[in-house]
Amino acid sequence: MKIKRVLMSVTDKTGLVDFANVLKRSGVEIFSTGGTLNALRSAGVNAKSISDVTNFPEILDGRVKTLHPAVFAGILARRNVPGHLEQIQKLNIAPFDMVVVNLYKFEETVASGADLETIVENIDIGGPSLIRAAAKNYEGCAVVVDPSQYSEIANLVLDGKDLDIDLLRSLAADAFEKVAAYDVAIARFFQNNFGSGKDDYVFFAEHKDMEMRYGENPHQSAGFYGNFGKYFEKLHGKELSYNNLVDIDAAQRLLQEFTDPAAVIIKHTNPCGAAVATDLHKAYERALQTDPKSAFGGIVAVNRMIDVLLAETLNQIFLEVVIAPEYTQDAIELLKKKKDRRLIQSKSKLPDDLQLKSSCGGLLAQTADSIVLNDNDLKVVSNRRPTEAELKDLKFAYKICKHVKSNAIVFVKDGAVLGSGAGQMSRIDSVKIARMKAAEAGLSLEGSVVASDAYFPFSDNVEEIAKAGAVSIIQPGGSVRDSESIDAANRLNVSMVFTGIRHFKH
Repeated sequence: MKIKRVLMSVTDKTGLVDFANVLKRSGVEIFSTGGTLNALRSAGVNAKSISDVTNFPEILDGRVKTLHPAVFAGILARRNVPGHLEQIQKLNIAPFDMVVVNLYKFEETVASGADLETIVENIDIGGPSLIRAAAKNYEGCAVVVDPSQYSEIANLVLDGKDLDIDLLRSLAADAFEKVAAYDVAIARFFQNNFGSGKDDYVFFAEHKDMEMRYGENPHQSAGFYGNFGKYFEKLHGKELSYNNLVDIDAAQRLLQEFTDPAAVIIKHTNPCGAAVATDLHKAYERALQTDPKSAFGGIVAVNRMIDVLLAETLNQIFLEVVIAPEYTQDAIELLKKKKDRRLIQSKSKLPDDLQLKSSCGGLLAQTADSIVLNDNDLKVVSNRRPTEAELKDLKFAYKICKHVKSNAIVFVKDGAVLGSGAGQMSRIDSVKIARMKAAEAGLSLEGSVVASDAYFPFSDNVEEIAKAGAVSIIQPGGSVRDSESIDAANRLNVSMVFTGIRHFKH
């Protein structure tokens, strides 16, 4: 297909003038609107106003410019249907061979914190309509929606070559993607701000931000869709993998539970170490002692600046990823000596977005498990009450437990995890694994506390926990056998606290 007549109407004017000049040198007639027309004419490009086509002025502060039969008939007329061409010829309508359009910056306007009126004014109407029309009639009208596409088309035009059908189809596919993502952004904004809460539709349209080398395994392809740079910056190291991103998310979401100096170590999304302390060095040392064997090759995240002393400690074992809000320059230089390690700077809090998971040929969607445990949720059900120190540890343990795969058991003392059992089919097995991990690390469980993500189905869990030396338990409660667990706690002089809040993590 040859390009003879073009409509240009763009918000992003990157490369526009150069592209238009190429078209003009090849004898292409250019029509344009509003700010695009002004930009072209100011640069010396001889472009005509769309009003020359419609014989109608732009009205309503530019809200109506291209919405006219003389424009859309010129785009939508099928070139291989004689009746279409005859109709537009009788009406003195000339066909457009290409539409160059990109859209008002709606998402950027929302992100800027603009008022509602400004946001609404940045909902493009004519642009998506032009794009859809051209993309629908891609065999007769090329559609160009991104400045990155200008170069290929300009080269073809300069060489006097046709735009072949494969290119036209590819351009149409890109166009429909752009419009779909644009519509989703608008729908999400209105749903979040003015929706009825029915959630009849889940909207998701994100641009591919990173191409992964592979997915969880080398035979799986994968990509990251979204805006990694909004929340993190990679300072050093080889490219991030699919598994890295999953673990980075797990580490940061657990870390966000704490305001005191905290360190967490993640392996396969589970915390194999976590601690809070009066300073970051102590927090990391205590997190590492929980399970130093599993920490090898893990992800470390902290919520304070990493200095050179902590960097020296971090360098003592192999770590896949280190995450911190800040680093001293000396720390960065030292940590960079491990060339394969990724250094990540956290920039802002991860949002509690709707959680999506593919299932049964569709999507499961749920709100984030962002509920905060407060003292009003706690109910002491045992004869023995936890001490203030134990209660503080119970709350810490429950925060950790929320981020451990079910069935989850976590032993804690003095603001540090001593042992955890994760992802077992039986809760008693999780208890036994947590005890085993503590023993392997040489940590005593005497005087510790325990958190469980869900209720105890049998009293054997309480007996096994008490046998390990723990003195207090926090759990949701709700089992038909709660009384048996409470009786066991009383018999073993263990305090037990119910929260009424379950935290399954599948």
